[in-house]
Amino acid sequence: MRPLATTVTLLSTVLISGVGHADDEPLRIGVDVPYEPYQYKEADGTIQGFEVELVNAACERMARECEWVEQSWDGIIPGLQARKYDMIASAMNITDERSQHVLFSDPYYQVPSVWVGKQGADIDLEGELSERAIGVQQGTIQDEYVTQFYPEADLRRYGSTADVVNDMHAGRLDLVFTAFPLAQENFLSEDEFERQGELVTGPESIYGPGIGAAFRKRDDDLVEEFNEAMTELKEDGTFDSLYDSYFDE
Repeated sequence: MRPLATTVTLLSTVLISGVGHADDEPLRIGVDVPYEPYQYKEADGTIQGFEVELVNAACERMARECEWVEQSWDGIIPGLQARKYDMIASAMNITDERSQHVLFSDPYYQVPSVWVGKQGADIDLEGELSERAIGVQQGTIQDEYVTQFYPEADLRRYGSTADVVNDMHAGRLDLVFTAFPLAQENFLSEDEFERQGELVTGPESIYGPGIGAAFRKRDDDLVEEFNEAMTELKEDGTFDSLYDSYFDE
């Protein structure tokens, strides 16, 4: 991944009532925000979103207290390895490269990517893109995808989504390749921009099987416990209920 970010701020704590756990220490969860509707921050600083509620529900099944710890994306895996938190739940795709450094849970959802351009640009994504400035967030699967499939493009990597958005609005980019929820939030709700081409969810060599939680390599017991809790949430309808509350057809 990328260098370890220097600032980690505790933003919210979810207290789970019920039967005590053998480990009285809170389960600390690293997350990069905002990434609506999966993770975002309320006005009071509380972290909310689909994945946040889902993992909170898993914590409840595990009889654990959960603490959400904000960490920038470029340092999120190093932060886990440095024991700043016990797991990552931040819309992280399970990939072979990341699996060399972390132990993943079973996948529990998928996030498509999308190309965004100016309204009416009608860019041929199958053609030559060497004259096109393409913005991506550094170290993401979108970065890896464009690097692999469009090596001739003028690829511009940014440390944050906000920087990508700013340069696209300023006219310094022709295209942005980003996660679909981020595109909806930052571009597709405006008349100035539109989707180019189809949604992208593969190849699996880049995108992996889906989104999962990441743990330190030796924490296989914790991964198993988390997987069991997530399976219960899917079997009893909790997952579907949460999904329907955040996403329409």
